[in-house]
Amino acid sequence: MHRVEHIMGTAISVSVRDADVAARTLDDVFDHLSRVDARFSTFKPDSEVSRLGRGEITEAESSPALREVLALCEEVRLASDGYFDIGRHGADGRLDPSGLVKGWAVEGAARILDEAGARNYYLNAGGDAVVHGEAAPGRPWRAGVRHPERPDRVATVLAIRDLALATSGAYERGDHVIDPHTGRPPEGVLSVTVVGPSLAYADAYATAAFAMGPGALRWIASLPGYAGCCITTDRRLVWTEAFEGLIAPT
Repeated sequence: MHRVEHIMGTAISVSVRDADVAARTLDDVFDHLSRVDARFSTFKPDSEVSRLGRGEITEAESSPALREVLALCEEVRLASDGYFDIGRHGADGRLDPSGLVKGWAVEGAARILDEAGARNYYLNAGGDAVVHGEAAPGRPWRAGVRHPERPDRVATVLAIRDLALATSGAYERGDHVIDPHTGRPPEGVLSVTVVGPSLAYADAYATAAFAMGPGALRWIASLPGYAGCCITTDRRLVWTEAFEGLIAPT
């Protein structure tokens, strides 16, 4: 089964290679993603996160889902020395947990597939992806790392099983990530990609690492179970030691 829908401001595609998974499972996946978008979109004035940002509700009055996301965001803020700051990721400084929400939402969609018995699938949301199992017997999934300046090209291709990857850069929404310590967009990097077991964390870690600029790889390498690469402003592709083993052979 394969299906693509435009939700959360990006194209989301699902490919399932298991013939015994019910077709209605994809309905459940996209219904879940639509509900997350309705709750967390910073572009919808009636969303729960917008209402919280305006002070119309308190965190204590928020839904369990929103409180869970806020707790995860705080965890990553502390782990990243403040580089992941949901109050400073928009140009106007508004509350914006988008740097974690997409990964968290897609990870939730992956659990729906797991519960339906899917063992081999690829979930991709604008370049942030979860892969489980294999594309075919004995063949890992091939996942491209988007080129930050050439949307028709990839910077590198990974061969992975049972992993998630997320990329953060200025190419999709402009300077939507800033260094909260300086109030300015980061310098020295065009994009950062993080690979690891959780897409929610990989998404947030990529956002934090991009805000760090040149120090990103050193920090990613310190995260147990995660690897990463950067494309620098002088157009070099550099990576952590653990990332090298994920690059697909040419």
